Amino acid sequence: MSAVLNEQAAPVPVLEGWFTLDQQRPHLLGTRCTACGTYYFPKLKGYCRNPDCNGESFEEVPLSRSGKLWSFTNASYQPPEPYVQVDKDAFVPFAIAAVELEKEKMIVLGQVVAGTGVESLRAGLTMELVLEPLADGKLTWKWKPVA
Repeated sequence: MSAVLNEQAAPVPVLEGWFTLDQQRPHLLGTRCTACGTYYFPKLKGYCRNPDCNGESFEEVPLSRSGKLWSFTNASYQPPEPYVQVDKDAFVPFAIAAVELEKEKMIVLGQVVAGTGVESLRAGLTMELVLEPLADGKLTWKWKPVA
């Protein structure tokens, strides 16, 4: 008789190195200029884009997990590739949020969690970062209203 192993496959991110895979407290991963402290997402290499800085050195940093909803819209059509395609008849519209990160004061876009439509969103609402799978099972970051 062979033993049956109960192994779970490791989660696979849709974009490697863009966010942590901590299901309880995920973070987006950005960079911060070591000369002026300007934050970037996605990560920046090369030179600082702050016009008052000549920095060329960056450190990887976890970004804030929460922020204020700055703007939002409804994606009522299936986006083109490389978005993970689903059957045309199975596509469900989803909300997209622009969230101003709490500490960094930068805007980061992302889908809103499944089941939360634009009718329940309003500018200024506190949002938190969570992970949810896409149609192909890969994980991505999404924004969730804080109750």
